[in-house]
Order: sequence, then C-alpha cells, then structure tokens
Amino acid sequence: MGADRRDAARELAISALGFIASERDELSRFLALTGIDHRAIRTAVKEPGFLGGVLAYIAGNEQTLLAFAAHAGVAPEEIEKARIILAGADWERDTP
Repeated sequence: MGADRRDAARELAISALGFIASERDELSRFLALTGIDHRAIRTAVKEPGFLGGVLAYIAGNEQTLLAFAAHAGVAPEEIEKARIILAGADWERDTP
C-alpha cells in the first residue's frame, strides 16, 4: 500500500505542476520563488524533493491551494498529505 500512496502523491504533484504551468501568472510566480529556469523544469522533476516542493508551493498560498484542490477534485488537506508522503514521512491519521 505504501507504493500506491506514493504513486498517488506523485500523480497529484505532477497534476499540480501542470496546473501551475497552465496559469501564466502562477508559473511566473513559481519560477521566481523557486529560482528554477523554465527550461530546467523537466530535469528538476527527476530530482528528489522537487515534486514535494511543488505541493509545498501550492499549499503556501491559500488561493492557489483552493483553486488547485477544486481543479484536482481533492480536499485541500490531501495536498499536504501528499507532500508529506513525497518527503518520505508517513501521514498519521488524527485519532480522537
């Protein structure tokens, strides 16, 4: 199940990157904040931590977070869960 969760988290992050790339202003902001040149994104995707960073970027702005969550059809908290999974930590469910 761990591999399935990681694959799902990776797919969500790739979808987030596509979302960022489809919005001109969002892409400009992402590139400015990360310091990544647009020509280097394909290479950066292969780097450990990059996709988790994409999700951290999404989560770092509430408007972007809510827009992407609606676009992806997921609850906003799922984005943070996926980021944690990509960082290598397991998500622990809150229990009463």
